[in-house]
Amino acid sequence: MAVPTHTVTNQVPPLVAYDVYGGDPVLTEGVARHAAPERLDEITTELSELGRSAGSAQAQRWGEEANANEPVLRSHDRYGHRIDEVDFHPSWHRLLGHAVSAGLTGAWSRPDGHLRRAAGFITWTQAEAGHGCPLSMTHAAVPALRHEPALAELWEPLLTSRVYQPELLPAAEKSGALFGMGMTEKQGGSDVRANTTRAVPLAEDGSYALTGHKWFCSAPMSDGFLVLAQAPGGLTCFLLPRVLPDGTRNTFAVQRLKDKLGNRSNASSEVEFSDTWVRRVGDEGRGVATIIEMVAATRLDCVSGSAATMRQAVAQAVHHATYREAFGGRLADKPLMRNVLADLALESEAATTTALRLAASCDLDDEHERALRRIAVPVAKYWVTKRCPAVAYEALECLGGNGYVEESGMPRLFRESPVNAIWEGSGNVQALDVLRALGREPRALEAFLTEVGRARGADHRLDGAVKDLLHELADLEGVEGRARRLVERMALVLQGSLLVRYAPSAVADAFCASRLGGDWGSAFGTLPHTLDLAAVVDRARPALD
Repeated sequence: MAVPTHTVTNQVPPLVAYDVYGGDPVLTEGVARHAAPERLDEITTELSELGRSAGSAQAQRWGEEANANEPVLRSHDRYGHRIDEVDFHPSWHRLLGHAVSAGLTGAWSRPDGHLRRAAGFITWTQAEAGHGCPLSMTHAAVPALRHEPALAELWEPLLTSRVYQPELLPAAEKSGALFGMGMTEKQGGSDVRANTTRAVPLAEDGSYALTGHKWFCSAPMSDGFLVLAQAPGGLTCFLLPRVLPDGTRNTFAVQRLKDKLGNRSNASSEVEFSDTWVRRVGDEGRGVATIIEMVAATRLDCVSGSAATMRQAVAQAVHHATYREAFGGRLADKPLMRNVLADLALESEAATTTALRLAASCDLDDEHERALRRIAVPVAKYWVTKRCPAVAYEALECLGGNGYVEESGMPRLFRESPVNAIWEGSGNVQALDVLRALGREPRALEAFLTEVGRARGADHRLDGAVKDLLHELADLEGVEGRARRLVERMALVLQGSLLVRYAPSAVADAFCASRLGGDWGSAFGTLPHTLDLAAVVDRARPALD
């Protein structure tokens, strides 16, 4: 019933029924830049279909429902038998099923596979980020499994399948499978070499019995898990199936689900093992070496996931400011709001451009590209994931009080924003990994400087920042204490180089002036007023059908 005391006006229509991929020039231009020309039409069609699905009212509803109805642990059935199952809302399964059918777990054997998957991951997870975790772990498990060809022959076709089959069954009866990981323990955290879970060899070659625990094990209803444990020969990687080949359940006791800040649609658990049957992956004592490519893949997904969150936050902010009016005009036309929106757009574009460049590197995969990824992935993981919460908050504030209520979707984005900075090694771990690469792998720094140097002479502020970075790299005395400062500078010159080469001049100019030229304050919205900020904001505005 209408109450005749007022009429609702000046409320912004929802950002819905649009192509998340096709309406984002940073994504479309990035894919066109890196994809093989003969495949571009095919890739564009594929990603546009996914983009329209991601922007649909249906996908947005799935995301809301999956987060409002969190996973529930069922440790026992009605008769008292231990079952260790987690119930998810049907919308969680719809999201995962759509993602799997779109190929978001299959990149390793497709032409331009990593590029198209990264673009798809950025597109689809804007609808809901939590289910990106099992997608990422399943994708990243492939290179680790290839250390054991017999296991890869069995599992890789299932992990890269486009069939989503959530039932727990033996691998031989599955048409598609998902993988999780269990690396960290309560006493060790990121120091996986401190793990205490023990693996005892069994009579069957390559088989072991595990006893121990894992402090974080996400997506516990996955079909298999890669775990680290102490074998007689040292820390080793193992494959743990939820269901054994004879159809019986493996010992996988889910003790509890984590009550998390965000990422609430996804179940993260603590699990216990007791004579749990596993197969060795790689050689004994080579656990870290076996999973190193897996780690790099999940770290790159942290970059892509943060880029997706930033893009959705900025799209919502620009969309709101385009329709909302205040003080006699549109918010987007007000100089101060325009400055804020442009500043946020720069951060988002830099993140997406970096993610796509590194994904394309995985497809090229020659010696130079491998060396580049060795240092650029932890650099990007450190910086992009740390920028995400700041962007999500500022974008929320652009909506004012409307952004603070759950119906806007902005609080969910904000709660989600820190997870990628923590997952797969937090900031200090990334910074120390960069130092390790600098100290042990000189080709990595050479590849990084070659990449940055491709923009030499194009912008004096970038050239000056590179010169300062070289000066800092020349003196590594006490470098651990200033590692974050060093890695931040490396990230900014990498992003600056990419934007100078690939972005419109208004974007590159604003990025170099603020991030590299020193004309920037401590908060978003402090860009030099002389820049072409309207062009930057227009580029970030999501194109509606």
